[in-house]
Amino acid sequence: METANRKLTTVFSADVQGFSRLMEADEEGTFATLKTYRDAMARLIASHGGRVVNTWGDGVIAEFASVVAAVRAAVDVQNELATHNAERPDGARMFFRIGINLGDVIVDGSDIYGDGVNIAARLQAEAKPGGILISNTVYDQVRNKMPVGFEFLGNLSVKNIDEAIPSYAVRIGEPAAAQAANWGRQAAEDAARPMAAMAEPVRGSGLSVLGFHLDRKQATLVLIGAALVAINLIASPQVFWARWPLLVFALIAGLDWARRTTRFGRTHAVLLVMGLFITGINLASWEGEFWAIWPLLAFAIAAAARWLMRRSA
Repeated sequence: METANRKLTTVFSADVQGFSRLMEADEEGTFATLKTYRDAMARLIASHGGRVVNTWGDGVIAEFASVVAAVRAAVDVQNELATHNAERPDGARMFFRIGINLGDVIVDGSDIYGDGVNIAARLQAEAKPGGILISNTVYDQVRNKMPVGFEFLGNLSVKNIDEAIPSYAVRIGEPAAAQAANWGRQAAEDAARPMAAMAEPVRGSGLSVLGFHLDRKQATLVLIGAALVAINLIASPQVFWARWPLLVFALIAGLDWARRTTRFGRTHAVLLVMGLFITGINLASWEGEFWAIWPLLAFAIAAAARWLMRRSA
């Protein structure tokens, strides 16, 4: 009996979440998007020393000699595809789920088979849309070698394998705009904590102010901002220090708008909000020089470059 050829390799498995729904809504558009996204994925896999083994339907199987390279490729894939999705309407966005496993596989020509592949496919099926799920064999190799976080999600059962597979979600680092949003949100929460009781009446679907309907988050920020202004005017009317938390609240509201707007691409909306925020800082600390012109110019160049890249693509 001929012995099968085997090897130890890192298996990368990916597929599209909700692919059938996307095809039903727009068959030709979805196929064109799939081709664009899969071409980007193949390019990034190759750039990290990997090899696409097989594609079928909306799925991709690849292998890597290096475990670290496989996870780096997955992170780069999800980051690049997230950038593409940011410019698309909500209903047309395409999210890949990725599973990665280090295991022994059977080699048949250019194809690979066996439990090592099955485990990667099972991890991929359990990953969140736009997420990466890895096995414990991968985690043991990369946990101290990459600037990303990991979250243990428990043991996964895999068909035809007796023991459950410990799984870890890869927490991809946030982009600068998201970090700014988190910084602003944390600053707002710190400022709001002593006055939490003032925001208690804001419940349900929100609040109407001067004919404008505000959701719960917006109404809370308005009430806290008004309270800070009142405290400022009563306690120290000579210095208007409340402008700084008000600027932070405006940043939070602006980034929330940028996340939800469909009028602009998300990248352009974030650049607009950050430009207004920096302009506000300049004006609030005015010393006779409009220095905000330089970051605004940089944002304008970045927005124009982004638009040209999307147009050429």
